Parts: sequence; structure tokens; C-alpha cells
Amino acid sequence: MSDVLTPGQGHLGPEVDRFDERVDDLLELLRGHPAADRLFLAASHLGDFSLIWHLIGITRGVIKRRPDQVVVLAASLGLESLVVNQGVKRLFRRERPTTTGDGHLVVRKPRTSSFPSGHASSAAFAATVLTGWDGKRWGALWFTIAAIVGTSRAYVRIHHASDVVAGAMCGALLGVAARRVLRRYDLH
Repeated sequence: MSDVLTPGQGHLGPEVDRFDERVDDLLELLRGHPAADRLFLAASHLGDFSLIWHLIGITRGVIKRRPDQVVVLAASLGLESLVVNQGVKRLFRRERPTTTGDGHLVVRKPRTSSFPSGHASSAAFAATVLTGWDGKRWGALWFTIAAIVGTSRAYVRIHHASDVVAGAMCGALLGVAARRVLRRYDLH
């Protein structure tokens, strides 16, 4: 039995299916290239449990002498993950394009449904919060990392491209809300 799902499982409509197919066709042009495979596989692994964002948070906290921001980022990433993975994903229960990812790009088998991408959501969330603290100059770096992490999930075939887009939108909205709360309690 193949781990590739048949069309229509987790169906969000024909337009979304066509979008997902087009993006997958574009990513297929890169798959198999050693540099692209290494980049996106590493990004996918570093996105597990928001590891990359915790590492960035700790590094920033040490350099800027802001341990409070390390704790705030870690706690807010935990809340964001809870909202997305235990809340939003349960509303959709979309099946993944594969259950184990691309055959030659081994990734951890997720326990949650596909829509929206938790990796993309946490990446957009963290980039939004960090940009609030660091300004636009650093924001370009944070959002570039977020885009690579999000894209990696479609690249390794563990998410549909539309899952990634929806995850990024969800994370950005939650990040904007978090920035308002942090400003209110003078934690910015």
C-alpha cells in the first residue's frame, strides 16, 4: 500500500488542489538537487518543535542581555502551537500528501492533520514577534528563515502548499496579536 494519498482526500476545493499541484510541480524541479535537498531537509528538521526559533531566541537573549525575551518567546511559541495544533487543525482534519514524506528525504512522522502547517505557523509567528523586537532590518532575516522553514514542509511532501500558506497566515495573525499583548504588558 502506497503512503501517497489519492486526490480528494482532505479536499478543500478544485482551485486549492490545482494550486497545490502547481507548487508541487515547481518544487519537483528542485527535488533531487543535493544543495536544495540539504537546505529544505535541515529546515524541516530545525522547524520540529520550533527548535530553530528557540535557538534564535536564546542566542538573541544572550547577546542582547534580554533573558525575559527568551522566556516570552518560548512561552508564546508554546501557546501558538497549542492553538494551531490542538485547535485549528482539529477543525479541518486534512490528510497529508504523504504520511511519511518524500522517500529520500526522511522526516519525523507528524501526529496531527495537515491543515494548516504548524511549522509555517510557528515560523511566521516567531518572525512577527522577533521583528517587533528587532525592527525591519532584522525582520528580513527572520521572515526569510520563516519562508524556508515553511517551504520545506511542501518540499519534503509532508504538507500541501496550501497548508503552508494557511499556516503562515495563521502564524502572522497570532504574531500580530502577541505583539499587541507584549506591548500592553511592556514586554516588547
